[in-house]
Amino acid sequence: MRLTKSTDIALRIAMRLAVLDADANPTTREVAEAVGVPYTHAAKVVSRLQHLGVLEARRGRGGGLVLTFAGRTGSLGLLLRELEGVGDVVGCEDEPPCPLRAACRLRGALRTAQEAFFVSLDPLSIGDLVASPTGPVLLSLTGRPAY
Repeated sequence: MRLTKSTDIALRIAMRLAVLDADANPTTREVAEAVGVPYTHAAKVVSRLQHLGVLEARRGRGGGLVLTFAGRTGSLGLLLRELEGVGDVVGCEDEPPCPLRAACRLRGALRTAQEAFFVSLDPLSIGDLVASPTGPVLLSLTGRPAY
C-alpha cells in the first residue's frame, strides 16, 4: 500500500513538531522548508491536521504551529485512516467499471489487507516515531528546497 503525498507531508509535519520545544511555535512556512515540501501543500495539510485536532495553528505574535497532546499520543493507525480514508485499494467502480466487480474476490482480499496495514499501526503514535535515531535527525533539519 502506498500513502498519498498529502499523508506523507502530514506525517513529516507532525513528526517535526513532535521534536521541537513546546515554545518553538514554527510557522507553516518554516516547517514546510524544514521537511522539504512546498508551502502551498504544507498549508493545506496543516489545515487538515488542525481540523483533526492533531495540531493547533495560532495566528499573530507568538503564534505558530503546536502539536497537540492528542497529536503526539493518538493512534497512528487511526490518524492514517482519517488522512487516507478507507476506500477501495483498486478502482472497481472507476470508469469504465471492472467487469469482474460483481463476483470478484480480490476487492475483499485487498480491503482485508488494507485494514491489517492500519491495525499494525494502531499501537504506534507520532511520539513513538520520533524516538532515536529519528528525533535527532528531525532536529537537525533546516530549510531545504521543496521537491
